[in-house]
Amino acid sequence: MREIHGNIWDYQKTAIVAITTNGEVAKNGKAVMGRGVAAQAARLFPWFPGRLGACIAEDGNHVHHLGGNLVSFPVEQSPYAVPDLGLIEQSARELAALADTAGWKMIVVPRPGCGGGGLSWHDVRPLLERYFDDRFLVITAG
Repeated sequence: MREIHGNIWDYQKTAIVAITTNGEVAKNGKAVMGRGVAAQAARLFPWFPGRLGACIAEDGNHVHHLGGNLVSFPVEQSPYAVPDLGLIEQSARELAALADTAGWKMIVVPRPGCGGGGLSWHDVRPLLERYFDDRFLVITAG
């Protein structure tokens, strides 16, 4: 895993981009998009909340390949919950397995739970390092 600085959306056409998400689905069937990268994804891709909501309703709060080089990366159960280190580790494991199966060469992931979620990168980084190899770029805005 490599750490980089930049704009995650600069990679959307050339890599898989992970969107940090939660597992809440509204009554209209759309995923509740929190702040940060999830809110940006909802603005850039109006179809994203509906597709993610359907995936969560069918298969639960897991990593889902949603099309357009986008995958969900669950970090919390609801937008009102504190990010969960266990869920972040589960998501890292699932994303690595999906990358292996799909043959993806580059996956860009924001620091999960570390922006608006308030987790320390010092606590999150070791969880990701267990699963992410050199195909994974962990991006910090800058």
